[in-house]
Amino acid sequence: MTGLPETLADFGPAAFAAVVVAVYLVAGEPVAGHVLHRRFEGRLRTDPDARRSFYGRLLVLEWGLALLALVVWLSAPGVDAAAVGLAWPRTPGPLVLVLVVLVLVFVLASTRALRGGALNEVPPPARAGEGRHAEPPGHATLALLPRTAAERRLFTVVGLTAGICEEWLYRGFFLAVVAAVAGGLPSWALVVVAAVAFGLAHAYQGRAGIVLTGVLGGVMAALYLDTGSLLLPVLLHAAIDLRFLLVPTRALPAGRPAW
Repeated sequence: MTGLPETLADFGPAAFAAVVVAVYLVAGEPVAGHVLHRRFEGRLRTDPDARRSFYGRLLVLEWGLALLALVVWLSAPGVDAAAVGLAWPRTPGPLVLVLVVLVLVFVLASTRALRGGALNEVPPPARAGEGRHAEPPGHATLALLPRTAAERRLFTVVGLTAGICEEWLYRGFFLAVVAAVAGGLPSWALVVVAAVAFGLAHAYQGRAGIVLTGVLGGVMAALYLDTGSLLLPVLLHAAIDLRFLLVPTRALPAGRPAW
């Protein structure tokens, strides 16, 4: 991809703010995610509205960060829309086509497995019930999935928000700042940086979650850099998250059918 900022000076008076936001995405977001998730985990045992409340906090956090990054970018006179992925995609090359097929296969295969009850085969936590934060990360992540019709409606907004805001933050904005700070990084290095940053942002999901989201983050970065647009990553990211809406509640651990 061409057109990324070449120096931090391209951000002009917004340079310092751009770096601060980028650093937060790498170092602050993992901490914020961990704290929010642990609080949610504690409330889940006593509050029937815990999931909807958690979804609401996620929406405020993600849209707040996205708007902050947008204000910073609008204050950067030397960084145009194309430099942050706000452009129509170029004609995709072979790499893009292969990656899109792989992502779609992952979405279809994982959805089929989830609908078949794969989550119910996960062994129960060894220390269930011991204290407020007894669940291992993998089990705690399952608790995020919606059960009721109201939760599913709000989760739809969460999934769309993740596709829009996270791609804007971690691919469009973040990679523009990284390119400006590092100067002349090859595309493969930007993909690696994006993968690491996105994986760390999901540290609350445990090591497996970090690896999976890191890989997906790298794939989205490759798609973005090859097409010069956030459009395709946004659509695929949203599809990955929204696939959970196709999983009936009876296929979730300790769930009761809602439909």
